[in-house]
Amino acid sequence: MKCDILAIGAHPDDVELGCGGTIAKLISQGKKVVIVDLTEGELGTRGTAETRADEANAAAKLLGISARENLKMKDGFLNNSELYQIKIVEKIRKYQPEIVLANAIDDRHPDHAKGAKLVSDACFLAGLKKVETFDNKVLQEVWRPKHIFHYIQWKNIVPEFVIDITGFLDKKIEACLAYKTQFYNPESKEPVTPIATKDFLESLTYRAQDLGRLSGVEYAEGFTTEKLIALKNFDGIVCD
Repeated sequence: MKCDILAIGAHPDDVELGCGGTIAKLISQGKKVVIVDLTEGELGTRGTAETRADEANAAAKLLGISARENLKMKDGFLNNSELYQIKIVEKIRKYQPEIVLANAIDDRHPDHAKGAKLVSDACFLAGLKKVETFDNKVLQEVWRPKHIFHYIQWKNIVPEFVIDITGFLDKKIEACLAYKTQFYNPESKEPVTPIATKDFLESLTYRAQDLGRLSGVEYAEGFTTEKLIALKNFDGIVCD
């Protein structure tokens, strides 16, 4: 199944937090989006691998994702190994995305930056004919995405471009809150973590609002890019 966008996250909920509004908007425009989670988030203080899987499926349904897979890599111990690279190459060739969305290039959680580099390297390898991979014993065709964009997570990385998500912020927050064990709930008896606070939940709105303020829209999500982006013309640029 070919998709338009392959969104990859080190943990279930990374994609929703980093670019959930962008994904919701793209799907509303008829784009096919697939999510691949690298780990099950099994080291998370709150919840379990099982609850995270249920929550990830619920979030996927809310967003209208075409497919979602988990590669079950080791949470907290991602490494840029041949084994992990090949696992991602297989998914890139399976779904043949034009664009890959990946973790932030630098962040509080070490898996995020590691995942960013791992995905970037796998995207390159996926285009090499002599790197052979198989799907149900059938040799896969080579495929290299046209672009890799990195969403922004905990750290305030300066974006190189933003996507206007006005009208889609509520859907993003709804998808994030599908992870009931992970985020702010005043009735929860589980330990408080940095992302399980009221302030973090509110940051989903005020960070999107601030990027929107800076770019002339109501709400926006920011991205960095690995190569210079060329515009065919100025159509589509938001002018305030």
